[in-house]
Amino acid sequence: MRFSFECSGEIMGSLEAPTSTENGGSNPSPGGSRNHTAGDGPLPAAANSTPAQPPENDATRKRKASMLPLEVGTRVMCRWRDAKFHPVKVIERRKMPTPASNDYEYYVHYTEFNRRLDEWVKLEQLDLDSVETVVDEKVEDKVTSLKMTRHQKRKIDETHVEGHEELDAASLREHEEFTKVKNIATVELGRYEIETWYFSPFPPEYNDSLKLYFCEFCLTFMKRKEQLQRHMRKCDLKHPPGDEIYRSGTLSMFEVDGKKNKVYGQNLCYLAKLFLDHKTLYYDVDLFLFYVLCECDDRGCHMVGYFSKEKHSEESYNLACILTLPPYQRKGYGKFLIAFSYELSKKEGKVGTPERPLSDLGLLSYRGYWTRVLLDILKKHKGNISIKELSDMTAIKAEDILSTLQGLELIQYRKGQHVICADPKVLDRHLKAAGRGGLEVDVCKLIWTPYKEQS
Repeated sequence: MRFSFECSGEIMGSLEAPTSTENGGSNPSPGGSRNHTAGDGPLPAAANSTPAQPPENDATRKRKASMLPLEVGTRVMCRWRDAKFHPVKVIERRKMPTPASNDYEYYVHYTEFNRRLDEWVKLEQLDLDSVETVVDEKVEDKVTSLKMTRHQKRKIDETHVEGHEELDAASLREHEEFTKVKNIATVELGRYEIETWYFSPFPPEYNDSLKLYFCEFCLTFMKRKEQLQRHMRKCDLKHPPGDEIYRSGTLSMFEVDGKKNKVYGQNLCYLAKLFLDHKTLYYDVDLFLFYVLCECDDRGCHMVGYFSKEKHSEESYNLACILTLPPYQRKGYGKFLIAFSYELSKKEGKVGTPERPLSDLGLLSYRGYWTRVLLDILKKHKGNISIKELSDMTAIKAEDILSTLQGLELIQYRKGQHVICADPKVLDRHLKAAGRGGLEVDVCKLIWTPYKEQS
């Protein structure tokens, strides 16, 4: 399977939970270096909450020994970092690194949760009493499909391919097989050590590296800390390459041309793929502009996140890929990046929309942004206003406005046209539910010329 450098389609904003620790700092999470929000997985609990197990007899020990090593595909209960057991599926196995040991460790997927929680676990974390017989999945799928109605099967199919809608079934299986095991466990970037979430197609010479060290300014990556230290003594960059197009307080935005800074663009996509579970589309960063958001201090400009966009999009896409790095999530930066992409569209005199398909979290982020922007206008506007007028004011595509207002039940279809019904109390209720808007883009601080106008 070929992998592209440009991450496109799946949108991830600042709704994710932090997955990092500061170098030299204490770990903020009781059970590991990841903090989780609702939907990410079970919340950490006290480690001593595991109930005492009765002693095993010889027959039980022999029965369990006969199961080992567990086969790939085995389903079993696994003790997670919250000290509770959760259902998992064994994705891969490998022998323990100690020469004298015949024990295996297992790479498992927590079937209740996103793939970003997949991890290697030791045998003692698995409850062998809960082992389910390994079933040929093709046979299992065939039997299951015979019991489903057509509608149920369609809903299951839609769930399974979420985020991969452009892949056919064979390509999807190839993608999942190729990316099933995380190849890099952690990365060091500036003062943070960050646990990764997904596979990223780094060059083959990095196959044996569990940890990579990134220069936070030029994004060159290395296998060893000493290499990074030598590099930092020579690297004269203190910010992303490219033009600074925005500065407000300690926040700066840099526009990086993928054609002029090809290696930086490729390295940024390698890094981003560790936190984005999505497909392959583009092979050439030359076609893209990268907008890198930084927090600035006396040591330089430190990357917080970024979004990319095509230089020329026939579909009016104003954003291809977006990521807030885990140490900076839940601070409003994802919302800021979305808002910034629309400010660029306004400068271009165009309406924009994010590239499809959107992930579930991406759709949530965009729906929140669209809701806040549109309802703020409706609250202040006196008299009638059309969807076309809303689109002209906000640079949001008419279809996105229509779907947002329909989802809020603020629009009706009367006499062949859509009519917006904006009761002030209903607007206030929806605005409260949408949450705060995050950091605001100060348009006066944006100094930018659209790409097509550059000489």
